[in-house]
Parts: sequence; structure tokens; C-alpha cells
Amino acid sequence: MLTIGQLASTAGVTVRTVRHYHQVGLLPEPERDGSGYRRYSAQAAVDLIRIRTLADAGVPLARIDEMLRARPEEFAAAVADLDAELERRIEQLAEHRRRIADLASGERLALPPEVVAILDRMRALGVGEQSVRLERDTWILHQALDPEAMRRGIQEKNASFDDPETTRLFLLCDQSLDWAPDDPRVDRLIDDLDAWEVAHGRDSSRPGNQAVIFSRLAEASPTWQRILGEIAHRARRRHTAD
Repeated sequence: MLTIGQLASTAGVTVRTVRHYHQVGLLPEPERDGSGYRRYSAQAAVDLIRIRTLADAGVPLARIDEMLRARPEEFAAAVADLDAELERRIEQLAEHRRRIADLASGERLALPPEVVAILDRMRALGVGEQSVRLERDTWILHQALDPEAMRRGIQEKNASFDDPETTRLFLLCDQSLDWAPDDPRVDRLIDDLDAWEVAHGRDSSRPGNQAVIFSRLAEASPTWQRILGEIAHRARRRHTAD
């Protein structure tokens, strides 16, 4: 037979915790023996260990009391249900950890894996992080405004990176973000981009269309304000001529 201190030690709790379980009715309090001490049986130790284990798992005390009063087969079924719930919580916590780890970039929270792969491919090509962010923001807007066209856009973007000339222009576009608007290289880039549009049947003068390899947020660059304006002007002029 165990004293209350020995019982508490066996279950890894404090005497105060044992007395609390007495007060809430989870653990019966034995009568005092002839010497005035309360003595606990081995079953009390088993019950206390069960109570502590369930409480540590977050099971409410009322539910613990219900489980302890259940028949053995009912107790086993309740433990199985609890194990399944803990498994679900573990999976949820793992997902929360993954999402927290993705907070640093933000893109994995807002975009599908196929688009994230495109952004990673841009980085591997040597595209600067400013251009990657602009591309990311464009995809976020694209997803919100025209989600049905996302798959086609992903296919087109990957195909563009498979084309050496398009990739060359993409890298020049990235570099041009830091050029002055009157830099002579801008004129050559405009000519190259305009030729690309003609060759690929693009028309920047039409609403919703975009010239190659720049995002809707590229107006943050004065140079790109000029590039976009000139390419759209040439496209309108061609359209009028037709």
C-alpha cells in the first residue's frame, strides 16, 4: 500500500495534484487506516497515471472522468479516438510549421507550386530579386483577377524560358531596371522587344495584353515606363496601319 507521497512520486505528479484530483472526483480518496494514514492501492496508481497521461494530452477533466468510468472495451475505443485526434493535431502542427517557414519569402503562401518553381527558375538564371518580386506580384494579381488562365500562363512562361532569345531578352529586361531612361541601351532593348512582339503575334496596345517579360508593377522603374509606353505606341501604330 502506498502513502499519498509515494503515489504522487509513482505517477510523476505532486501531492497537491493528487489532492486536486480528489477534490474534482477523478480519484477516490481512501479512508484512513488505524494509524491515521490514507493508503493507496496499485489500482489507484494505475488510475492516477492514466489521469495524468490524459490530462497532459489535453483531454478535459470531465472527459477523463467519463473514460475512467467506462468499461474496458469502451476505454480502449476512447483511447483509439484520442490517438487519431492527436495524429490530426500533429499533421496540423506540421502544416503550421511549414507555412511559418514559408513566411520569409511569402510566395509559397500565396502561389501554387508551379509558379514558385518559375520564380526559382528565374533565380537560377541569374535574374535579380527585384525582378523576381515583380514577377511574383504579377502572378498574385493574375491569380486574383483571372484564375482560369493561370495554367495557360504557367505553360507559356515555362516555354519562354526554354527559348534562348526570350531568355536573353528577359535577362536584359532585368538589367534595365537600373538603367537611366535615356541610356542608349534602352533604345536597342525597345527595338528587340518590339521585334519579339511582332514575331510572336503580341499586341501591347490591346487591353489585358503585356509585352514580354515584364509585370504590371514594372512602372516602378522610370526606364520601364518609357519602354512600356514606346512598345504600346508602336503596337497601336501597326494596328492603325492595318
